[in-house]
Amino acid sequence: MINRFRARAKAVRQRGIPPVEGPERKRFVDQARIDFLDYAMIGDSEATLEDGILVLRIDLRPQPAAPTEPPPPAASAPPAS
Repeated sequence: MINRFRARAKAVRQRGIPPVEGPERKRFVDQARIDFLDYAMIGDSEATLEDGILVLRIDLRPQPAAPTEPPPPAASAPPAS
């Protein structure tokens, strides 16, 4: 089941936008964003069966920030003549 939700999240992310304009286009894009979030959360969950009850554990804690690389050293300007 978890794998199906991962596949659905991937499909939503990759599907194109139909040739609609105006408010309908915005509604379509907004719904695709919600669908992706729903499928991705379930796809990232850990599933267990406890006393016949399916339990999905979803970690909603913020992820630690990825370390950033320091900026490259500034190129020194050539000496003035």
